[in-house]
Amino acid sequence: MCGICGVWEYGASEGTVDPSLLVRMRDEMTHRGPDDSGELVFDERRGGFGFRRLSIIDLSPAGHQPMHGCDDQTWLVFNGEIYNHETLRTGLEQRGHRYASRTDSETILHLYEERGLDFINDIEGDYAIAIWDAREQQLVLVRDRIGVKPLYFYHRDGRFIFASEIKAILQHPAVTPDIDEQQLYHYLTFLTTPAPATLFRDIRKLPAGHFLVLKRDGSLNIQRYWDALPPSHMPAASEADHRAEILRLLRDSISKRMMSDVPFGVFLSGGVDSSANVALMSELMTRPVETFTVGFSDAEYLNELDSARRIAKQFATNHHEVIISEKEMHEFLPSLVFHQDEPIADPVCVPLYYVSKLARDSGTIVVQVGEGSDEIFSGYENYVRHLRIYEGFWRHAEALPRGLRRALSNLSRPALEATGRKRAAIELIRRLGADEPLFWGGVVVYDESFKPRVLSQQMRERMNGLSSLQVVEPYLNHIERERPDSDFLARMTYLELKLRLPELLLMRVDKITMATSVEARVPFLDHHLVEYALGLPRSLKVQGVTGKHILKRALEEVLPHDLLYERKRGFGAPVREWFREGLGGWFDKHVMNSTMRRRNFLDYDFVGRMLDQHRNQTNDWGFHLWALLNLSLWYERWIDPA
Repeated sequence: MCGICGVWEYGASEGTVDPSLLVRMRDEMTHRGPDDSGELVFDERRGGFGFRRLSIIDLSPAGHQPMHGCDDQTWLVFNGEIYNHETLRTGLEQRGHRYASRTDSETILHLYEERGLDFINDIEGDYAIAIWDAREQQLVLVRDRIGVKPLYFYHRDGRFIFASEIKAILQHPAVTPDIDEQQLYHYLTFLTTPAPATLFRDIRKLPAGHFLVLKRDGSLNIQRYWDALPPSHMPAASEADHRAEILRLLRDSISKRMMSDVPFGVFLSGGVDSSANVALMSELMTRPVETFTVGFSDAEYLNELDSARRIAKQFATNHHEVIISEKEMHEFLPSLVFHQDEPIADPVCVPLYYVSKLARDSGTIVVQVGEGSDEIFSGYENYVRHLRIYEGFWRHAEALPRGLRRALSNLSRPALEATGRKRAAIELIRRLGADEPLFWGGVVVYDESFKPRVLSQQMRERMNGLSSLQVVEPYLNHIERERPDSDFLARMTYLELKLRLPELLLMRVDKITMATSVEARVPFLDHHLVEYALGLPRSLKVQGVTGKHILKRALEEVLPHDLLYERKRGFGAPVREWFREGLGGWFDKHVMNSTMRRRNFLDYDFVGRMLDQHRNQTNDWGFHLWALLNLSLWYERWIDPA
């Protein structure tokens, strides 16, 4: 994994791009690549690339970037891994291509020179790619199918700037950081900013599965090349056949992600997914798997240390543990804001940092993680809950006349509002009365019923009826149009693969592991496995009140039965306790007295009451408060430090 950046002033009559600018941009991301660096000026100083390298494949200087193709007309900077590069290389060499290294980077160049933009369909992996094509006078950017790697850009006034991290773009003197108010509104709901926007005004992110082509005349073309739609047809197969194929695809994915010239291991929580990574990786190794686990000294109810130790012992891993507390959270918070770029308001970022640091300190550079399994196999309790609501009530209630639903909603909501509780029920009743979809995502914090209360009157007026439904609805409309026969569970999964997974979960993994110069790989999100899982019927994923049925059955071959079928706890952080203890003081300083308060986005009287209720234990506003703290710290760091 690496850090890439670049500038192209395609509209300039005379080039002014200075190598020192590229150096500043790339070195703002030194943590992404401490092993090597490079820069290139092209197009008569109208453009340039910057690069930081974390050496993983071919550690020699031959892997240096920016890298050129067969001549100096095509140049590449690339972040990530191409797992099928050796297979592609064999064919390219047979067709006359000559290599100067063993890198996967070089395969991208040769493939692009041979096939043009069609090269995207041949590569398999996790990547953010930038190519300067002097012959075609174009800049090409590509983000991987699932969205494992980030890629941001700024495009104004004849100038295009891109980078793996927003902080590198902010090094350009033409970019003045400010907040995008509409995206603040959506951030409060989704804990992150939905693609293609960011919380920074005028800075965008390339969505997962998309490529971008910028031409000399300034025309910008962004296209989707892969979609997370379920297949239109799935061949008939028995459950036993599905189990065997899932295990085959997962074994193959884990094997591909062991491609490395540096030490690698597994983040082991003790749950199904990370334990599966350990079990299947151990089949392929003659030495012990390196495993890493984090726990809490002040929130033992969250710990899965015993489960992790059990798996480590069963598979004879070389096991490492780190135990953290509120003290470590406080120490990391300032760095958290720097590394996140834009708020990723998931408190799991804190333990994730410390387990990543543990891996790096042990000499392990590459780790496999379990993200994506719950999304593609429907493992979250929240998915099952929404599915049961839909099948048991919602689909029948939707058949009622809209006026009747609205009347019932208007009658029942005030009584629930008066209790001050049952927030989820209040919002679902509102959606039913407003003829809106039931499911908006796996985690919705400030929903449309509650969000107006935390916003100032002036902010509500500026938003002028904006709803975060505008984020969700295009995806749901698209799957309804393209796959009209898809069931409710498939549509939930599609939405998660478009919104929460790439822009919250995978970005927390990317930003936090890279903060310690560790590369994380996600075997459950190999696109072959994802495509197969998307085609499985609802009955194989959810049975009764539990999800992940078919995956657990497949893993019975390799994991203990009781581990597979115990209740899911998940990887969490004690944010509730933190705000009832020392973090409350941070909230007073960095939210209630933040420089962001000058902008009058929030109703601080209401925010203060939320904190008081949380401290007094009359309500649990932990996640709501964490979202506001992340937002305010971000604003103080990037927008108004004064």
